[in-house]
Amino acid sequence: MAGTAGTPGTPRVLRAMNDRAALDLLLEHGPLSRTRIGRLTGLSKPTASQLLARLEAAGLVRATGTSEGRPGPNAQLYALEPTAAYAAGLDVTPERIRAAVADITGRTAGEYELRTPGRRSSPRASSTRRAGAPSPVVQQVTDALDGAVKAAGLARSDVHRLVIGTPGAFDPNTGRLRYASHLPGWHSPTLLDELAAALPMPVEYENDVNLVALAEQRLGAARGHEDFVLLWNEEGLGAALVLGGRLHRGWTGGAGEVGFLPVPGAPLVRQVTKANSGGYQALAGSQAVPELARELGVPDVPSGPYAEAAATLVARAAEHAGGPGGGAHRELLRTYATRLATGLASLVSVLDPELVVLSGSVLTAGGEVLRGLVQAELEELAAARPRLVLGDVRTHPVLRGALESALAATRDEVFDTSR
Repeated sequence: MAGTAGTPGTPRVLRAMNDRAALDLLLEHGPLSRTRIGRLTGLSKPTASQLLARLEAAGLVRATGTSEGRPGPNAQLYALEPTAAYAAGLDVTPERIRAAVADITGRTAGEYELRTPGRRSSPRASSTRRAGAPSPVVQQVTDALDGAVKAAGLARSDVHRLVIGTPGAFDPNTGRLRYASHLPGWHSPTLLDELAAALPMPVEYENDVNLVALAEQRLGAARGHEDFVLLWNEEGLGAALVLGGRLHRGWTGGAGEVGFLPVPGAPLVRQVTKANSGGYQALAGSQAVPELARELGVPDVPSGPYAEAAATLVARAAEHAGGPGGGAHRELLRTYATRLATGLASLVSVLDPELVVLSGSVLTAGGEVLRGLVQAELEELAAARPRLVLGDVRTHPVLRGALESALAATRDEVFDTSR
């Protein structure tokens, strides 16, 4: 008896496997000829021709130009059809929501930033909201998404999937946001249901630092690595843990919330009630850098947001530490590197990762000078000695990770021609 459709080894399944292999090759290499696709997949020329005709009819590939500069006649080239599907990502902070839409190739088609200064939400405000009116957060999310969709020349219904990155994490057991008390309006127990009702596409939620790790794994310094830790420092200090090639989120989604980690030289977390303070955050977070600079007599300590001030100070210290009169700058970098290594020592001692990626503006501002100091300090503190590298994805890494996550799921669905 012949196998049913979907049984391993049936012609339909084999065709779908070959289709996916060809689509992945076009995604990786860009336009390819029929001969090249056949060679890379091991398919005969007639089978490769049938495959391309099938994918072209399905709207997944298109003919695009011809090869030039080689002996013999020019060959027709085929590429992914960019408009086959679109995915979107959002990067949410207390100050703004940044949104982007990308086509199936990963090219960003539209971006939008919605400033949200002073945004507040409280039970009293929620109770006085007009019946049927969306919550402020739902309105902010839809406005940001619509801005990016409009910039891409699309409609909201054109977006296949949306991934939203936030500080903290939504507890899979309760559906409520945890570890992000500084993000107003996002803690309602009905928020996820309200967003699902307002948005026509599947929506996923992910921790912002996890998304940065995903971006580095797909596009940056962690490509090809199955076990690594990413340490992030901007407004908050956090980590992402990738074990066996997969993100480790923990039981409540709180794996990597290292700002709360008790470390020597910092106040215990249980003694601190203010958000983003205590533990590793108090020792090495962005707010600690200006304080340390003042203690060491570093001149011209900037005011303003902690992350911006810290990045400016670290970059300036890395530039001047080796020059005459750079003693205070050298001491700032050395002390800050020791503080960073103190928390990292606990992580690498437990996880023994192959690689540690330093990311976020405060860490990357120090460049190789700071990285080298942290590496040396870590080797003094921990038996495990992973290699430290700077993150490569510097432009909106949370948003890029959200897009990569949304695109991966979208491709799995759209590229499955057995459906």
